[in-house]
Amino acid sequence: MKQVFNIYCDESCHLEHDGEKAMAIGGVWCPQNKKDEIFHRLREIKEEHGLSKRLEIKWNKVSEGQLSFYMDVINYFFDYSDLHFRVLVIPNKQELNHELYGQSHDTFYYKMYFNMLKTLFEPDCGYNIYIDIKDTRGQKKVEKLHEVLCNNHYDFNRELIQKVQQVRSEEVELVALADLLIGAVSYLHRDKNTSTAKLSLIERIKARSGYNLKSSTLYRENKFNIFVWKSGYGR
Repeated sequence: MKQVFNIYCDESCHLEHDGEKAMAIGGVWCPQNKKDEIFHRLREIKEEHGLSKRLEIKWNKVSEGQLSFYMDVINYFFDYSDLHFRVLVIPNKQELNHELYGQSHDTFYYKMYFNMLKTLFEPDCGYNIYIDIKDTRGQKKVEKLHEVLCNNHYDFNRELIQKVQQVRSEEVELVALADLLIGAVSYLHRDKNTSTAKLSLIERIKARSGYNLKSSTLYRENKFNIFVWKSGYGR
């Protein structure tokens, strides 16, 4: 029986005219049969810090008052061998020329989602992909993404990529964890420095990953994989 993995995805600053320099799309993944254990442990960490187990882990909520909690979440991610992360960063949206390539920013966004996901698939496994709900048009886009991913992998019976589904981040612990890790990488690439707590968390991620978070990692990096996109890259 093939092993099945769940991939939990989110993004940061993906809108074309939001005034932010960089955008990032990423995902956390784990074996499907480990997700309940992971969800349970993340809720335990919340309670250990006197927080409600229903609290949503979120990059925008990182503060001095909850820094020790978020440090423990980051440590748990790196200590648990079945948790993995990949992020694709567009370092400067101002340099994008959609007209040249005959596409909208929306189309480009889903191409980048495809590029982020495509390297994660192993042919003898199965995958369920969960994406944070963003707008009312999202379901049609998700269906198109599923179609494109399957066609690229000749997965016409959808045995490899079994599901692509929208979920709410506040209801799914690992979408929230993806938000946290993507937010950290995005914050760094947007040259932000408004929060000492966020900068401290970024330093912890650098120390635990062994990467500066500004450059692409090796293609086969399996724990904390970063792809800094440039026009013409096909990775």
